[in-house]
Amino acid sequence: MKSQGTWPDECTYNSLIQMFSGGGLVDQATELLAEMQGLRFKPSCSTFSALIASYVRMNRLSDAVDVFGEMSKAGVKPNEVVYGSLIDGFAEAGKFEEAMHYFHVMNDSGIQANQIILTSMIKAFSKLGSVEGAKKLYEQMKNLHGGPDIIASNSILNLYADFGMVSEAKMIFNHLKEKGQADGVTFATLIYAYKNMGMLDEAIEIAEEMKQSGLLRDCVTFNKVMACYATNGQLVECGELLNEMINRKLLPDGGTFKVLFTILKKGGLSAEAVRQLELSYREGKPYARQAVITSVYSAVGLHAYAIESCHIITQPGLGLHPFAYNVAIYVYGASGQIDEALKIFMSMKDEGLEPDIVTFVNLVGCYGKAGMVEGIKRIYGQLKYELIEPNKSLYDAIIDAYGNAGRYDLADLVSQEMKLDLEVKQVTDSESEGGQEEYSEG
Repeated sequence: MKSQGTWPDECTYNSLIQMFSGGGLVDQATELLAEMQGLRFKPSCSTFSALIASYVRMNRLSDAVDVFGEMSKAGVKPNEVVYGSLIDGFAEAGKFEEAMHYFHVMNDSGIQANQIILTSMIKAFSKLGSVEGAKKLYEQMKNLHGGPDIIASNSILNLYADFGMVSEAKMIFNHLKEKGQADGVTFATLIYAYKNMGMLDEAIEIAEEMKQSGLLRDCVTFNKVMACYATNGQLVECGELLNEMINRKLLPDGGTFKVLFTILKKGGLSAEAVRQLELSYREGKPYARQAVITSVYSAVGLHAYAIESCHIITQPGLGLHPFAYNVAIYVYGASGQIDEALKIFMSMKDEGLEPDIVTFVNLVGCYGKAGMVEGIKRIYGQLKYELIEPNKSLYDAIIDAYGNAGRYDLADLVSQEMKLDLEVKQVTDSESEGGQEEYSEG
């Protein structure tokens, strides 16, 4: 345009700045704004508004405030869109005083708060934990055309949930449901409210209603419902939800795995196995996420899902870590495929990997289900003669294995010896710690 001798005018600059701002190119937009003002052109309110909104989206609130200041210097009067962007930005950042400041400035300039601005202020009051402040604005919104929007309603519902105001939360929920506005966040928030108050039956009822309404659409809602079922001990339902989530191509997030580790603990997996999986997951080891999911299926009794999932981590040539072999042994053993579990163990040895406590616990479980008493005795012998460090989970597994094999006499004997061995270990450990303290004091 410039090369053709046509110099940009106000319209050109306003258009470019708004487009750059909308595309997130705020630095270029800011340079154009300075160039425009240097040519004595006056930017429009929409131009300033677009730039401020872009900075807010990028959480560059101080830059947004600078542009607001430039706007005042240029003599351009802010509208409700400008104030709305600033108020919402500070509200989302939890900066209540700044949000309230611009709310008052807006009111003093004679601009009436619209639905969007009131929603932002309700979010600000919610983050501050001010029930009365949020409630007052919510009542004010009821006088506007269309009444409160779903974001405002969910915000105050969440505030009621945080403060355990169940009856108030239920009232908002019923109102939204009657109007056909209740969404996944609405249901998930009421589940959270009931769960926090220990009202698990009510929470489960809402979770079931949420499932039937087809509102399980993202990780957050799946996580909330799974957490509710896990707290109530409905572990099979958790496994079914996890499978549905994966089939929908929803990638489990950190919140999902937090629930999954809770399910594993409740599902009877040994403490050492859970710790091993948690560590592998945190360290980002290959196939750690798949191993956790596979273990959950097995722990809740969904063996077909577990075997299918296990195929992913037992493909030839993967060079697996011990935790993955342990999961495979556990899964095949739990499903009754003992020969396959023992093949996995042999593959582990062929790879030069030493069995650990988790491996021994899983192997003993396999031997017990298969009635292989000699296999149980062999591992118990290593434990008894301290070739394996004394460990309660392994003792418990041996006792259960003897019971499954019908050797209750041996189960009782191991139970008595376990108490004695662990007591001796506890005394030895205490004396060792005492000796170290004495030495350090000397």
